[in-house]
Amino acid sequence: MITGKTLRDAIISGANNIANQRTRVDELNVFPVPDGDTGTNMGMTVGAAVRELEALDDSCTVGEAAKTAASAMLRGARGNSGVITSLLFRGFSKALEGKKEADVADIVAALQKGVEGAYKAVMKPTEGTILTVARVASEEAAASDAADVPALWDVVLTAGQKALEDTPNLLPVLKKAGVVDAGGKGYLLILEGMLAELRGEPMPQQDEESAPEKEKADFQAMNVEDITFAFDTVFIVRKAMADISLEPLRTYLNSIGDSLVIGEDDEAFKVHVHTNIPGNALNEAQKYGTLELAKIENMRTQADDLAAGKHVQSTDDLDAVEAE
Repeated sequence: MITGKTLRDAIISGANNIANQRTRVDELNVFPVPDGDTGTNMGMTVGAAVRELEALDDSCTVGEAAKTAASAMLRGARGNSGVITSLLFRGFSKALEGKKEADVADIVAALQKGVEGAYKAVMKPTEGTILTVARVASEEAAASDAADVPALWDVVLTAGQKALEDTPNLLPVLKKAGVVDAGGKGYLLILEGMLAELRGEPMPQQDEESAPEKEKADFQAMNVEDITFAFDTVFIVRKAMADISLEPLRTYLNSIGDSLVIGEDDEAFKVHVHTNIPGNALNEAQKYGTLELAKIENMRTQADDLAAGKHVQSTDDLDAVEAE
């Protein structure tokens, strides 16, 4: 069995691990577009939960720890892989709802619920991505006879790593660039950090990245003209009512873009979509509630900068200017 404190600390450990190695993941990022920010986005997504988790008392339940993390990640989710990561944790939390502690069967169910929720939320699931890695890992977990949660997590990581290594065979753009999927790699780094805590090992601390560079995508081999929709558009809307149906919005957004993912809880929903008319996406979404936050970035210029070896401009640079 694991306690809420153990799960709380494990997620913080996972957040620190991806934050420390985000650049390694950024350098793998060629799908769905080669804009080199998957590691940063995933690190910020999971990192959004750290402060709220640290505020939880040691007596918290696994249900409380999971819900706190999932809620914070939904609102802090950045990019396609970040939103999918938040959905994996959202499903995980729903399966643990109301539970004080969790055993192997509970964790298996939580992993499966997370994968189920993520696949449903992605309009057009693509194999060879973080979805595949998470699904294969959960399937192996369900088939294992692990005696305890750390042993189960080891099974999950081993299966996930095997699935990650196979991603270039499922997604041609990865093979062309000579890398594995960035989102899948980021997900395994989160799980790796969690395993350290589950085993009672020292938690990774956030620091300057010191991991040696291994793989790096050949961004010059990527064709910017292959980017059909230029603007990476992410926004949060506070729902007009808890049970409002988002299906009409989903249909509309899919008609004006791709890479659509919508995550939601009772209070709000978060949209990630690639489109050429981000203003239309925001206007349509406001029919379902109140717009709270939006981020729009031009992926064509980001891909051009990467191919030229330049610094990639992003909305993070605006934050830096405001801090000066």
